[in-house]
Amino acid sequence: MQKAKRVAIVINSLSGGGAEKVMLTLAMALQHLGHLPYLVLLQKKGEYDVPENIPYHACFNTDEKHLDAFWKRDKSAKHLAQEIRGIESEFGAFDLFLSNLDKTNMLMTKTDLSPLYCVVHNSVEAQLSRQKKLGPLTYFKMLYAKKSMSNQNLICVSNGIANEINEVKRFIPKSIRTIYNPFDLQGIQRFSNEDSESIPKSDFLIHVGRVAKQKRHDILFSALKLTKSTLPLVLLCNNPKKAMKLAKQHGVEDRVIIPGFQTNPYAWIKRAKAMVLSSDFEGLPTVLIEALACGTPVVSTDCPHGPSEILTDELSQYLVPVRQPKLLAEKIDLVLKDDPDISNVSVLGQVNAENVAKAYLSLIQS
Repeated sequence: MQKAKRVAIVINSLSGGGAEKVMLTLAMALQHLGHLPYLVLLQKKGEYDVPENIPYHACFNTDEKHLDAFWKRDKSAKHLAQEIRGIESEFGAFDLFLSNLDKTNMLMTKTDLSPLYCVVHNSVEAQLSRQKKLGPLTYFKMLYAKKSMSNQNLICVSNGIANEINEVKRFIPKSIRTIYNPFDLQGIQRFSNEDSESIPKSDFLIHVGRVAKQKRHDILFSALKLTKSTLPLVLLCNNPKKAMKLAKQHGVEDRVIIPGFQTNPYAWIKRAKAMVLSSDFEGLPTVLIEALACGTPVVSTDCPHGPSEILTDELSQYLVPVRQPKLLAEKIDLVLKDDPDISNVSVLGQVNAENVAKAYLSLIQS
């Protein structure tokens, strides 16, 4: 029997984003296989609850600011390393460190902790392009964070991200490989069968995602206005007021339903006629895979990166170029007309949580 491995999953916090959810799923899958995951948080804040049987530790006070500022990085990295060594003195030495997100990467790559892998959850170039528009200071801070992954071992959540890093050569990693995000497919399907009185009884479309420029709600609402279908759109998002303000600006407020935060989004996704994604860029869009796992058809922008690796074969016809609301509207109408069979989607086998956990364990030199 394989000896239980200790895996440190290091991340900014549990603030409710996709990367945080991915790492919680990975932790549970590792534990299910008999291993010992440990969540190391920079700060304890966020919406996600940690399962009782998975240990975690926050290394900095919640109100401490600028952990990754240039005048504070070395001190923060030293403190983080000391905190992790303290965990190891009680928990046992870690066999693998997984670092997630820019702030954590900047600090972890300054420690001597090994073996360390940085998990790249999103398109580096798309993030930098977006940041450039916000001004030089924010751009160069992000650029520094990305370059901290130079000469590091990288795990990319899609082949598209890995290819981009290799082609652009903004930094040269020590090693790079793709491991898709883990999904508890049985759990998703189980939760999707639950009922909720707040779910509309009539047909609807659904979009799941935070209200952020990357997600392009302006394109989503423009497309909704252009569809021949008159189905309402349910938005499961983090900022209902901002979302409704945008909907009013595009004249579709009467077709938008925003129920607020839902502890079980899968029940909503399963009952939708289709999931719509309108993003400019992604890493490996979680919501597309969750929709397919729930049996719900998907229309998505063919953005960098991930959608084209998920919607393959016959489903590739429901990919749309980014920032094309008219084409997005046409594909929404098409998917409603076609009602495609998604009972045997190939990507679901590749993202099964247990298989993904085994891929991460294979990084450990036995």
